[in-house]
Amino acid sequence: MSVYVDDMAAAFGNMVMCHMWADTDEELLEMADKIGVQRKWIQGHPTLSFGKHRNASWVHFDIAKSKRALAIKLGAIKTDRFGPLEYTAKLLIETGDPKQMKIGSKKLAMVAECRECRQETGGKML
Repeated sequence: MSVYVDDMAAAFGNMVMCHMWADTDEELLEMADKIGVQRKWIQGHPTLSFGKHRNASWVHFDIAKSKRALAIKLGAIKTDRFGPLEYTAKLLIETGDPKQMKIGSKKLAMVAECRECRQETGGKML
């Protein structure tokens, strides 16, 4: 079981944000507590999230880069910007539903293609 942080860099006020998610809700909430992120900011959770945050497509937190560094220090696994798509694609495949599995497989192929393209261009997005 693991906690993950991506390298997305989205401006939010005077902060730069990224995503943090985990294999289980318990792990995610435990890491949020350890790095000082309030549980109320969880997104995509059917009962813990509120308002528009409940509609997120996966359970995660948006965290500041400073919190990301702390999470990594505490054992979170670094991923690239495609990490969340890869993670949610695997969740679709794990459902066992043929339609969801097909969608998940297509998403995984897209992730592989995007990563390959980034490698070929030296990390630059075209």
